[in-house]
Amino acid sequence: MPSGLVALLDDVSVIARAAAASIDDVGAAAAKAGGKAAGVVIDDAAVTPGYVTGLTPDRELPMIWNITKGSLRNKLLILLPIALILSALLPMAITPILMVGGLYLAFEGAEKVIEKLGGEKHGETLEDPIEDAAQFEKTRVSGAIRTDLILSAEIMAIALAEVEDTTLLTRAVTLALVGIIITVAVYGAVALIVKMDDVGLHLAKKSSAAAQATGRFLLRAMPVVLTALGSIGTVAMLWVGGGIILHGLEELGMPDPAHIAHGLQNTVAAASGPLGSVTGWITYAGVSAVVGLVLGSVVAVAVHLVAKARGKGH
Repeated sequence: MPSGLVALLDDVSVIARAAAASIDDVGAAAAKAGGKAAGVVIDDAAVTPGYVTGLTPDRELPMIWNITKGSLRNKLLILLPIALILSALLPMAITPILMVGGLYLAFEGAEKVIEKLGGEKHGETLEDPIEDAAQFEKTRVSGAIRTDLILSAEIMAIALAEVEDTTLLTRAVTLALVGIIITVAVYGAVALIVKMDDVGLHLAKKSSAAAQATGRFLLRAMPVVLTALGSIGTVAMLWVGGGIILHGLEELGMPDPAHIAHGLQNTVAAASGPLGSVTGWITYAGVSAVVGLVLGSVVAVAVHLVAKARGKGH
């Protein structure tokens, strides 16, 4: 998946020139910004399947489509205008806003970890009797769109950093282009993932022995893949949220936490030889996830205590 998404992002320059031929640097800026955002794109693709799996198959694609529309609204109608206004009038506000979003992601991830470890569940889940299927689906779609808003904000911030010295028009076209391409790539991949078991069932009914074998393999593999993606999605919330906070603290003049994380990353990378880039990244992601888990757990406990004090319970 990562290589496919990065390849799609590399094509942004071609699409940009077709969409805005009079702006020579839009293509290059969009391609560069999209490539740097690839890590967050992969996290987004890992998080989203958890919101649509476990429901009836006929509702999976409609839910993904609704989340896709919400993601486009997030990027084009909310984040794009805010990014342009802040970059022009109040650029110093971007980092604190991103940090609040990172803390929300950490809270979501920590809450899921607490529930997995036997903590109290909050809100209706697939394990509970669903009294109103339409409302339950609406709630899950809303949750996915909220999470997408934070991840999209990080993507748009990365893109904005690559074009901050360009004209307002170039910034607007580049951010819109990156947002559209990334949304199509992410949710196209998500749709393919969640419907792969249907593809397997279809192939298993074919007369060809090779098709049947492939179908049976997909039917056996997809539950494992979806379960793994659910766990990866939770960890992704923690490491992206923690990473945003570490980077934000560094930007705000408190570099020590980020320097410690990068120091561990460089130490592990130097000791790992040819695998240094991989092990270094894993180390930094792990430190970021721990930061996200600690801060997110504090927020989760505080939120639940306040909710109980107000008598709201679940």
